[in-house]
Amino acid sequence: MVRDRARRSARGNRWGLAVVGAVPLAAGLAALAAGRGLFGASLAESPLLSASAADFLGRPWVPYAAVAVAFVAGFLALRWLMIQGLNDTVGRLVLDKGNDGRVEMSESVARGALEQEVADYPGVRRARARLTESSDAPHLRLALTLDDDADVRGVWQRVRSDALANLRSSLDLERVPAVVRMSMTAPAKNPRRGLA
Repeated sequence: MVRDRARRSARGNRWGLAVVGAVPLAAGLAALAAGRGLFGASLAESPLLSASAADFLGRPWVPYAAVAVAFVAGFLALRWLMIQGLNDTVGRLVLDKGNDGRVEMSESVARGALEQEVADYPGVRRARARLTESSDAPHLRLALTLDDDADVRGVWQRVRSDALANLRSSLDLERVPAVVRMSMTAPAKNPRRGLA
């Protein structure tokens, strides 16, 4: 359900950006075409605003209203940008809860232990983990950077059989859905030999 909500949010962001970009673009192109006479010479020579519109915009409160609208639009745009920067990492993990209270653990503790364990595997240069989605049923995103000569299959088997099993055991969960991404470092270039 959370993933579907994230997809809907991403789709809404794309449509919103498309509309916000397309409306001013269409208005600008229409104004340019009218000014060039593509809709007829009479339209190109007529004033941009009618007398009643010019009279309305000349009232003393209109600039203040325009500033207020600009502030609201700026605030909404800033809020939207801040939301885009947020990630879906959970802050705390719930290990147990009952009538007497809850037992929680910081996500950074579980993440740090997992990263340290996987980083110690042969061939693993760097491990970065994130626990996301829900504090009761977290999902794991694990990004590994391997040496160019690493045994990829061996690393994957150790992650699956050891690291993920240890994480499930420490969180007391039967399953932790995981996405593991592995990338290789570029091989070191041979140093050029100097001429004797």
